[in-house]
Amino acid sequence: MSDEKTKLVYSTERTIPRKERRAEKTFQSDLRPAEQKVTVRLERKGRGGKTVTVIEGLRISQKERESLLKELKACLGTGGTVRDAFLEIQGDHRDALVTALEKRGYRPKRSGG
Repeated sequence: MSDEKTKLVYSTERTIPRKERRAEKTFQSDLRPAEQKVTVRLERKGRGGKTVTVIEGLRISQKERESLLKELKACLGTGGTVRDAFLEIQGDHRDALVTALEKRGYRPKRSGG
């Protein structure tokens, strides 16, 4: 095959173009933290009964998201991860996270019960 961007899946004497991966979503960096719609919610489904606090709606870059998660995990003394555009923190820490995000200038809303 002469084209480098093709991947042979099934040969019928023609090349099949490879699908390109979508680029990471770029967020508007001109939004101040107070203008962003941030939601803090609790999630249990699909986790084997474990409780996870999910923060969604942060319009910041991936590096900023990871550094914010690191600060929050150190503050709470728990684990967590970045999934897509969400921050997941182990355990039920909704009240503490709302307070911590308010100190950083965000206006988070608590979702759910």
